This record gives sequence, C-alpha cells and structure tokens, in this order.
Amino acid sequence: MNGKIALEEHFNLPAFATDLPQYVNPGAMKEIARRLLDLSTDRLAEMDAAGIDYSVLSLTAPGVQAVPDPRRAVALARQANDELAEVVAANPTRYGAFASLPMQDPAAAVAELERCVAELGFHGVMLNGYTNIGDAETGWYYDHERYLPFWERLEALGVPAYLHPRDPLAGNQGIYEGHPELFGAVWSFTVETSTHALRLMTSGLFDRFPGLTVILGHLGETLPFNMWRIAHRASYMGDLIKFQKPLDYYLLTNFYVTTSGNFHTQTLNATLAEMGSDRVLYSSDYPYESMREASEWFDHAAISENDRVKIGRANARRLFPGIPEKIGK
Repeated sequence: MNGKIALEEHFNLPAFATDLPQYVNPGAMKEIARRLLDLSTDRLAEMDAAGIDYSVLSLTAPGVQAVPDPRRAVALARQANDELAEVVAANPTRYGAFASLPMQDPAAAVAELERCVAELGFHGVMLNGYTNIGDAETGWYYDHERYLPFWERLEALGVPAYLHPRDPLAGNQGIYEGHPELFGAVWSFTVETSTHALRLMTSGLFDRFPGLTVILGHLGETLPFNMWRIAHRASYMGDLIKFQKPLDYYLLTNFYVTTSGNFHTQTLNATLAEMGSDRVLYSSDYPYESMREASEWFDHAAISENDRVKIGRANARRLFPGIPEKIGK
C-alpha cells in the first residue's frame, strides 16, 4: 500500500545522543543512534521502499522530559523544535512534526506549544512519559492540576498529544529487580504508559476538557484488551471515583492508537473490534523498528481494504488537517 502516513517516527539531536537507553546489543544500538540522526537520504529511501509518503517526526524518548533543570529544559525544547522545523521546511511534503515541550515549567510549555502550532505549523506534541523535575528520581505526571492550563490550551488548539513510553522512576522499579530484560519495549514501557493514560482518565481530565485527543502507540499499550475489566472494577470504587463516565467511554472518545512496533494481525483485529477502525493510525516506530517490516505486515494483514486505507492514511488526514493536500492520495 502506497501513500501511508506514519506518526511515531523518531529523530535525535547530538545534545541528547548520550541519553539513549541500552535495551539492545551495543552494535544494534549504534546503528539505531546513527539512524536517529539521519533525516535525509537513508530515511527518505526507507520511506520510499515502505510506501510511506509522510512521517510525523518526534524527538526520541526520553528527550526533554529527562532534563531535571527547568531552565535547561526550556532552552533544549526550543532548540529541538527549531531544528526540527528546519528539517520540515526543507522536506514539507515528506515530513511533519510533533513538538517537544518543557513540562518542567508548565507556563513555558504552554507558550512553546502555542509557538510550535501557531508559528511553526507542528501537528501536535510528543510527551515522552512523565517529566523529571529537580533530579532523575522525581517525576511529574500530567494528571496534576499544575497541567490544567496546558490541557486547556491543547484542546483549544485542536491538536493531539502523543503519550510515548519511558521507563518508570527509579523508586518504582522494584518489581523488575533481577530482570533487566523486562525493561523498555519488552514490558516496562507498556506498564508505565498504560498507567499514565489511566491516571489521565480517572482524574476527570476528559470531563473537564472533552475535546482533548491523546494518542497511544503499540496498539494502545494493552488498554483496548483490558479496558472492560478496568472499567467494570473501577465502577465499584465509590467515593474514590473522580470521573463522570465509564472509563471505556474515554478510550473510545478521547484516544487514538497506532500500530507502532506491534505488527501482529490478531492483536490489530482485537483492537479494531474494541475501538473501531476510525480510531487506529499507522506507525512503524522507526528506527527502533523496521519501516519495511511494519509495512510488509500491514500491507498484507488480514483486514478489509477499507480499514487498511483508513488506518494507513485516511484517519491521519482527518486528525491532522495540516498535512499537505496531495499526501496519501
């Protein structure tokens, strides 16, 4: 299938290159690090070979979210966004952008959000999990009331936030003790990100701002498969309930999921059965995953051609009206 639009496609800057986690063997990580810095020849060739017309680029995790000092985070976020804007301007029919935000300073994050969307033409924001503040062992999650002005502005601008994984805070890693193989994309990313998404839902955030849109990768970080039980048991929580609607309502109304890094047809079909084909978007998770593997799977997955077109490009065109008109035609 040609004309695909991919939404979780990462890049990096030299300033962040030393922060990459080592989840795979050093040789493979070295190649991933090289590909993260490449935004021209090799990446565009990979896109062409995979039938991807357009990639929305985002700074790889943990990025700005791992910078404990708020002033440095503000400067680095602006630098990352300015450099990404130059890449997009040089390739406007191939690349779009998600903004990096200094969530260490909520007011500065709102200002940078406004600048990136209104002035730079970015399609939304990429939040690489919780944000460190003060030190590497302290993190802020985005259900806190300090972030209400951010969510209010995001809703007003009509752009989504992509909630991307990162590993849990050091103090929350005890369950993985002795099992480092479970960190990262193997498992801890999923647990961390799905829990963060549930914090947003249970906080009442989507009652306060019903027009918000949040995107989850990896076919929803297991939430589409677990949501019935989560919502069912949460309904018994009595005075602990801060939300107004069943939790599955928020998943189906305020969330999209992407195929990034989860190239399994049975899992895709289960997601479609729970969420419907209008809520699923295409992604590969490059360069941590192969664009070609993602596309070879998706192009031949046992789904209807109508759903393939929706997921591959039509849903993205609807969600991101700023994508150039001729893309995905």
